[in-house]
Amino acid sequence: MTHELKIAMWSGPRNISTALMRSWENRSDTVVCDEPLYAHYLNETGLEHAMRDEVIASQPTDWRAVAAYLTEPNPGGVRVHYQKHMAHHLLDGVGRGWLSRLVNCFLIREPRGMLPSLDKKLPNPRLEDTALPQQVALFEAERERTGETPPVIDSKDVLLDPRGVLGALCDRLGLPFEEAMLSWPKGPRSTDGVWASHWYGNVEESTGFGPYRASEAALPAHLAAMYDECLALYENLHAHRITA
Repeated sequence: MTHELKIAMWSGPRNISTALMRSWENRSDTVVCDEPLYAHYLNETGLEHAMRDEVIASQPTDWRAVAAYLTEPNPGGVRVHYQKHMAHHLLDGVGRGWLSRLVNCFLIREPRGMLPSLDKKLPNPRLEDTALPQQVALFEAERERTGETPPVIDSKDVLLDPRGVLGALCDRLGLPFEEAMLSWPKGPRSTDGVWASHWYGNVEESTGFGPYRASEAALPAHLAAMYDECLALYENLHAHRITA
């Protein structure tokens, strides 16, 4: 039997994370799951996100049940279980022992483009809403635990050269690259979280990775101070990114 692989891709919001999930779902050997800790996160924090009640009703609110699902044999006996995560959903009260059974990877995006996009969907975001502090903390914990640098990919690099960057990531993970990762059918998926109608409008219209477009709009004044904090955290991870 081929060795199972459980890939946890720890991202922040507005980081092409859903397009990347589409890419992996289009492989012949992979099943995906979408932000499985979101209900726990909302239930514990009490935050009023869009579609809060629907999210909480759609998933287990006990992180232990989520961790059990994410570490059990892969659904349908497939080789790869790709798990799309938001790093800020990994609250302090969530145990960390189960993470050692996953291959923990990181998806980042330059905050100059990420912050205004996040502000449109989640007005006046806090630093912790970007997931950057949590990504850095988890990255450092994984590096200490494994003695190796965890895989990091940058959204800009993926958009500029999806075949090259995803091919390099697959190499790092010991998987063959599949051309199917570069395109997918248009529309929603049964694997999308119930929050898709609020967040996934663009990706539902997509059939592949779009072109990279640098953010040209002025950074809103209320995000300026947080931008500097985000940039330092981002650059910490960016220095370790996989390139084509």
